[in-house]
Amino acid sequence: MKVVYSHDGGPFLVWTLVVQLVLRGSGVYATNGTKNCKLLTESASEREVLNRLEPLAHKNFTAVTNNGTESYTYVFQLCGDAGGIQGAGVVQFETKKMKTKVIGMYNATQAIGGSDWVILFYRNGESYDGHCSKEMRKAMIMISCNRGTSSDQMKVALEVRQRAQDCFYLFELDSSAVCPPLESHLSTGSIILIIGFCLLSVYLLGGFLYQRLIVGAKGMEQFPNYAFWLEVGNMTADGCDFVCRSGNREEAPAYRGVATEPLEEEREERDDYLLPM
Repeated sequence: MKVVYSHDGGPFLVWTLVVQLVLRGSGVYATNGTKNCKLLTESASEREVLNRLEPLAHKNFTAVTNNGTESYTYVFQLCGDAGGIQGAGVVQFETKKMKTKVIGMYNATQAIGGSDWVILFYRNGESYDGHCSKEMRKAMIMISCNRGTSSDQMKVALEVRQRAQDCFYLFELDSSAVCPPLESHLSTGSIILIIGFCLLSVYLLGGFLYQRLIVGAKGMEQFPNYAFWLEVGNMTADGCDFVCRSGNREEAPAYRGVATEPLEEEREERDDYLLPM
């Protein structure tokens, strides 16, 4: 980034950074996404973690902190030139002094991740002036799952520099990119029923419109394939009648009761008809 000063020594408003941020945020400089990151030790597991962050590629994330009268702006870009600085993954802009420091480079990347989080390491930044044994700066970006966020927000969580070595900047970023895919709670039978209901709805609506608008049917004849379904209904009723009422429905012959009178009296009555008058 170039800083332009006026003739009287006062700094102009630097538009170079703003233009670069806008262009990169809109994807004008979009290239290979996470493939631009160079891992310190190339491994399939770390590369897979980086690939999970592909939706965050070609975007600039900023965070502003105030320390007394000093104000710092941090810019992070995934596997891209943060703030337009070649090779920088995280940069720090000191507003008052108009200074720029590279916190970490994306050609020295490490990545570890879990089911709903990823920690990204950018190493080989500019060396400290008097802290941390003048070692090179390092940035740690913790990206956590948050499905409810409408826009990815970054904040500075911690800066550790009051030690002899292993100092770092810690940033937090909430994003839905690292969230695990939602598991479907629908069973196979439920999915089949939903598909069947949708197909039935399309069949009924489409058939009704065809019968009414094209064929010109009225009344119950607007129902698609009305004659076929009527026959199906009749056959279903016949089958149900056959299964549920399978007994012989013909009326059984009536039986006469056994006479209680003695047989001799009946024989005498019959003989009376044979006597001559």
